[in-house]
Order: sequence, then structure tokens, then C-alpha cells
Amino acid sequence: MDKLDTALLELLEEDARRTPEQIGVLLGVSAAEAKARIEGLESAGVIRGYTVLIDREQLEEETISALIEVKVQPERNRGFDAIAEQLYLFDEVKDCYLMSGAYDLMLIVEGKNIRAVSRFVSERLSILDNVQSCATHFILKRYKSDGVVFEKQPEDKRMVVSP
Repeated sequence: MDKLDTALLELLEEDARRTPEQIGVLLGVSAAEAKARIEGLESAGVIRGYTVLIDREQLEEETISALIEVKVQPERNRGFDAIAEQLYLFDEVKDCYLMSGAYDLMLIVEGKNIRAVSRFVSERLSILDNVQSCATHFILKRYKSDGVVFEKQPEDKRMVVSP
């Protein structure tokens, strides 16, 4: 991976809707080269997928997210990987991270309501053999996610001044 690949990844991370033609112009390469580099990064597993960031508060559906800190007993010869795999395979688990600090794993979980997330924690997560304890924090409001600010910014009404 070189500087061009790094710049290409930054452009896609900023806006994954950019076409190879747009990326080529921004990087000073042909659209064919931009497309080939994207395909190479996809096949190498550097680019794992493309997604859309949705402001769920704008929708009529009710969902809730929770950050769950999980303390686990790692498995012999597999460490935290085996229990992390067991956890991230649950449909409710959207993100799973190995952490430093008081807890070992952090999960981001989504459910239809607080009761659904609570049931997931009490009936499916906390009963697992390697899970020692959980701390659940419900997300009340999202201000920024993946670098995108969700709060409406007030319109700048200052007059433009130029020399």
C-alpha cells in the first residue's frame, strides 16, 4: 500500500459514494487506475464494505442502542478471540471491540426498545460461561458518529469579509 492508496481510502472514508472518475480527478490518476486500486484494496480485505450512516431520530421507527462493557474469562490457547466471536455473531451486536481497562470487550447493541436490549443482556449475554460481568449504558442521544455531526449546525449569518 502506498500514499496513493492511503489518499484513496481517505476519500472513500469521507464519502463512499465517490465514483472512480471523481476519485481519479482528485488524485490525478485515470478512472481505470482508481477503479483497479479500489478493487485491489477490496480483494486484499483492506476495504471490508460500504455503509450508510442513518439518523434514526429522523425516522418514525423506535430503536435504542446500548454500549455494553463485558468482563470475560479468556479461553486457553485462544484468548479473547473465541468469546468475542461468540458475542459478535449475535444479530443484536453491531460492534465488538477488545478494550483495555476494567472491562475486556465493548459491544454496541441495538434493539427495538429498552426491554429488548435488557432481555438480550439478561437472557443471552450474561448467561454465557465465559462472561463474568456486564455494565450496560443506554445511548440517549447521538451527537457525532463516524466523524459525522448529527446536531443541526446553526446557519452562519456572518457577512463574508475579504481583502
